[in-house]
Amino acid sequence: MALLVALVKLAHVFAGFWLVAGLVGRGVTQVKAERTADIGTVKVLIELIGRFDSLMVIPASTAVLALGLVAAWIEGLPILGFLQGAHTNWLLVALVLYLSIMVLVPTVFIPRGKRFGATLDDAIRAGDVTERLRSAFRDPVVRAAHVWELIAIALIIWLMILKPF
Repeated sequence: MALLVALVKLAHVFAGFWLVAGLVGRGVTQVKAERTADIGTVKVLIELIGRFDSLMVIPASTAVLALGLVAAWIEGLPILGFLQGAHTNWLLVALVLYLSIMVLVPTVFIPRGKRFGATLDDAIRAGDVTERLRSAFRDPVVRAAHVWELIAIALIIWLMILKPF
């Protein structure tokens, strides 16, 4: 049983590395795309951002959640903390933080991404990085959502390491 717990935890940690690497890669590529004046290069960078999401961020975020829940279940840890009558609540807080990121997908990332895609298509047809595209890159709601995503992931990692409560 101890070996199973160790293997699930190790897989959970590796999935976390995969997720963070995808978030960092996506973020670095996003910054480069925002600062690029050539529409062809912007198009390639946006496609790369999509690859980071589809090959890393999306599957890794699913794996992190699933493996984390399995690890907690195997160890008999109270996932719902005080709602289960437990004194340990860091897992519950981590789960709430994680779910707060997931809520951003249907409420911010998908709808704003569709609008961005249409704006990008217009700029590609125009053959230039238009002012409308530059403005779309600076969408304050999307920026705030990505900042929250990083803060929440950092807080979850902090909770997992320190288990403060």
